[in-house]
Amino acid sequence: MTLPTVSKRLIPFSFCACLAACGGGGSSQTPVTGDQFQPGVFEASSAFFNQCASPVPDGTNTETGVAYGSGSTTTENNWLRSWSNELYLWYDEIQDQNPANFSTEEYFELMKTEALTASGNPRDQFHFSIPTPEWLDSSQSGVVAGYGAQFALLSTTPPREAAIAYVEPGTPAAAAGLARGARIISVDGVDLVNSNDTDTLNGGLFPTAGGETHTFEVRDLGTSTTRSVMLTSAEITTTPVQNVSVITTGTGPVGYLTFNDHIRPAENQLIAAIDQLATANVTDLIIDVRYNGGGFLYIASQLAYMIAGNASTNGRAFESLTFNDKHPDTDPVTGDVLEPIPFYNTSTDNAPLPSLNLPRVFVLTGSSTCSASESIINGLEGVGVQVIQIGGTTCGKPYGFYPTDNCATTYFSIQFRGENNAGFGDYPDGFSPQNATQAGSVSLPGCAVGDDFNSALGDITEARLAAALEYRSSGSCPTTSVVSDGSSPQRASGTLTGPMNVKTPKPAWLENRLM
Repeated sequence: MTLPTVSKRLIPFSFCACLAACGGGGSSQTPVTGDQFQPGVFEASSAFFNQCASPVPDGTNTETGVAYGSGSTTTENNWLRSWSNELYLWYDEIQDQNPANFSTEEYFELMKTEALTASGNPRDQFHFSIPTPEWLDSSQSGVVAGYGAQFALLSTTPPREAAIAYVEPGTPAAAAGLARGARIISVDGVDLVNSNDTDTLNGGLFPTAGGETHTFEVRDLGTSTTRSVMLTSAEITTTPVQNVSVITTGTGPVGYLTFNDHIRPAENQLIAAIDQLATANVTDLIIDVRYNGGGFLYIASQLAYMIAGNASTNGRAFESLTFNDKHPDTDPVTGDVLEPIPFYNTSTDNAPLPSLNLPRVFVLTGSSTCSASESIINGLEGVGVQVIQIGGTTCGKPYGFYPTDNCATTYFSIQFRGENNAGFGDYPDGFSPQNATQAGSVSLPGCAVGDDFNSALGDITEARLAAALEYRSSGSCPTTSVVSDGSSPQRASGTLTGPMNVKTPKPAWLENRLM
C-alpha cells in the first residue's frame, strides 16, 4: 500500500521530565469576546481561529500561511474551548468553565478528562503544547537541543540516581567519552543524589537551547573513580536506528536493532537495517524499543510491514482510528471518510520496502515504550504475528492527535484511539510480559526483566537481550528475571536485573503518536 500524500499523523504521550526535590477551520477577522459565556453552548472554533492576544513574530501561521488576526486571551481560550468540544476524544468529560477567567496556558490544562484507568493512573497523561516554530523544526529534521546523551532517571527523588542510557554518535557527549552506564554524580557542583537544588540539576541535564555549558561529575561504567566533564549543548541530529547486528546462534541467525524514535530520518535507516538483516537471512528479529516514546505512525506501519511481509498484512489494517461520537464515519480534521491505516509496503518515495516475512518478533520494552511503538505491537498482534515481550510494562498510549496550530502555539490534545485489525485498542495501562504484575495491563508472552545499565545496548550479555535469546532457545524465562523497582543492578544466578520503571525524558512530541 502506497503512502498517502497528505500529512502523516502523530500520536501523543508526555510526562514530567524533571527531577524532584524531597517531599480547525478557516479564520475569522471579527474578534468574538467571551463576555456572554453560556455553559454548554459552543460556537464553531473557526469563529476564534488565530485571533491572538499578542502579535507573533512574523504575523503569519508558518504551517498554513494564514494571517494571525488581532484578538485577546479570551478569544484564544474560546478557540481552545470550542476546538476541544469538537475534537477531544472525551469532550463530554471536560468541565466547562468560563474562558475569560484563565490564562491560555491554564485554560488548556482544563481541556481534558480527569478519569482514571484501571490501575489508578490518569487516563489522559498526554496533553501538551509547544511553540509552533520549535515543533516544525524538530519534527521534520530530528534536531533537538542537548548534548547527544540520553539521560535515564532511575530514581527522581532522593536518593536520586541518573545514568546514561545511550549516546548519539558525533555529538558533544560522544566526544567527551560518555557511554551507556555512566552515572551522573553532580551537575554544576550540585549533588544529584540528595540536593534540593533541582533547578540547577534540571537546568544542566535538560538544556533548552544550544550554547549552554554545564559541568558534570560522572563515574564511568566499570570504574570506582569519578571525572569532571564539561559539555556545551548544541543542536543535535539524532540517529534513531542504531546497533544493527546479526547474532549467530545454533538455530539460525538472529537480527537485532535499537530503534529510539519514530522521526522522519528513521525511515531510510530502518529500510537499510532490514535490507542488511534480510541479506543475512535472519530467522528471528529482536527490536529494542525500550526508549522509543513514539512519533510518526506511518513509520510504525512501515516497520510492522517489513517485519511481517506481504502474506500476513496484505489487505489488512495496521490501525483504525476511532474519534469521538460526533464523528463516527469521517475524520473530523481531514474531512476524509474513515478508512483503516494499512501496512504501508512502500517508502515515502514509493519504493518497495524490504521484508523479513517473520511469523513472530521479540520486542524489548520499558515504561518509556509508548504510542507508535505500542502500535507496532498491537498492529502485528492484530494480524496473527506473535509478539514476545521482554522487559517492562509499556506506558499505555493507544491514543493520538493531529498537532494543531493556533496563534503560534501547536496543541496536542487526544482526538482518537487506535485499534488493530482485530478491533482491539484497549491498553491504557500498557502491555506487560506474562510474568509481570502490572494492574490493568495486557499480557503478552515473554519475560519481565530489569534494565541493565552495566552492558551496552546490543551486547548479548545485556539482561533484556540475553533473556530474549534464552526465551527463543528454551521457551522459558531466566529464573531471576522478575525484579522490583530497585535502582541498583544485582547479579543473581547469572542473570543481571535492574530497575523496571526507568524514565528517559525526551521532548513531548517524541512521546506520542503523530499523524
